[in-house]
Amino acid sequence: MSKRSSDEKRDRDSEVDDAKTIEDKAVRDSEKDAELDPEKGLKAGTDVDSVPNAPGEKLSKKYDTEAWMTLVGAWLIVFVGFGYMNAFGVYQDFYTREFLSNKTSSQISWIGSIQVFLLMGAGLFTGRLFDRGYFYHLIWAGSSLTVFSLFMLSLTKQGQYYQVFLAHGVGLGIGSGLSFIPALAVLAQHFPDLHERAKMMMIVASGSSVGGLVHPIMLNHLFNDKLGFHNGVRVSAGMNTALLLLALLLLRAKYDHGRGRAPDLIPIHVALEKFAKDYVYVLFVIGAMMVVCGLYCPLFYIQLDAVKRGLDSNFSFYTLSILNAASIFGRVVPGLYTREVGITNLLLFVGAACGVLNLAMVAVKTVAGFTIFAILYGFFSGAYVSIMTPMMALLADHPSEIGVRIGIAFTIIGVGPLFGTPVDGALLSSNFTWWKPMVFSGIMCLAGTVIFFAGRIAFGRRKNAGWIL
Repeated sequence: MSKRSSDEKRDRDSEVDDAKTIEDKAVRDSEKDAELDPEKGLKAGTDVDSVPNAPGEKLSKKYDTEAWMTLVGAWLIVFVGFGYMNAFGVYQDFYTREFLSNKTSSQISWIGSIQVFLLMGAGLFTGRLFDRGYFYHLIWAGSSLTVFSLFMLSLTKQGQYYQVFLAHGVGLGIGSGLSFIPALAVLAQHFPDLHERAKMMMIVASGSSVGGLVHPIMLNHLFNDKLGFHNGVRVSAGMNTALLLLALLLLRAKYDHGRGRAPDLIPIHVALEKFAKDYVYVLFVIGAMMVVCGLYCPLFYIQLDAVKRGLDSNFSFYTLSILNAASIFGRVVPGLYTREVGITNLLLFVGAACGVLNLAMVAVKTVAGFTIFAILYGFFSGAYVSIMTPMMALLADHPSEIGVRIGIAFTIIGVGPLFGTPVDGALLSSNFTWWKPMVFSGIMCLAGTVIFFAGRIAFGRRKNAGWIL
């Protein structure tokens, strides 16, 4: 009897050991699969924040070389595309006073507004194509069109509005738009942690501020010195060509068409239907569109405002650069506090600050006033633009949605500046009545912030979270 009990005990122990061996093997196989496919195991509807890093994603803490190369390459793409767009205030001033003096401020602002819209609106297509794995195709096509458009701008004739509109507004807008969203979205493949990704996106977004600092200084000197407009644009085009070539050599995608597995995608009509029913997403997008509608008034008109108020030309030509220099800090500093304060709370605060500052610009008339305003507005407007992208990524239920969510959002948001800056120009009129566009822009920013606040409350309830979100 004792021998039978002993045999039964050995059999049970053997079964336990076998089960443990099978379980350990399954764990090892799971870890191996996770290393090969970091997104394996994610199902549609899974909250991205709630998914822990797979063993193969340990580089989210110690990033590999390709991650840093991609970060630098994306920064250069944004420096050239968005950064050049942030320098449009130089063109607005030069076109209004000299090159297109036969056109009104409102007509000229359409060149910049269509550039902004196409840069943002292209995301509806580029986000989807990025999700399908066409990252390199988009980056190369966008960079090539950007370079071509800049050189074509250098061939335009004075007073020929349609030539400038096509080269500067349409060509540069589409070229920059093809590469902008992919350059930001690819960071999600290298930096999977939400807050780390938000910081990296803000670092990349700072490229537009540095570009907005460098390009205006360079263009003002080129246009107003011996080289003139046409040769000045050619010099600028040459520099941007070199930077884009460097970016193309640095950028890397983990999931690319023909090389790796792109994430599982939902059909575009299903995505649109789903997002349209997501009232939090809708409120955030509408609120951001209204804020951005008023956001670009100082960026387009601050240099012209300073010149028309009779301030020293040496100072006036640096107002836009001061604003964009301050926005460098605005795009980077908030990223350091996303975990402590929350992405949505940061966006809410900086949006309200932009509205208040737009209204305060009515009283700006001196060198000191323009300097203080440029620093403050640069910081808060830069912060707003940089936080928008991680904010939209935060709403994604699954990593495969990030590209299309950002793309659709930016397409709708781009409608704001498409009409906002021409309305500013019409309100300004040939009499240069500055308070009208400033009040309009301030009201739009504040109204958009109120709508965003409603979305923030609804998002908090959905997440069942505290005030940090």
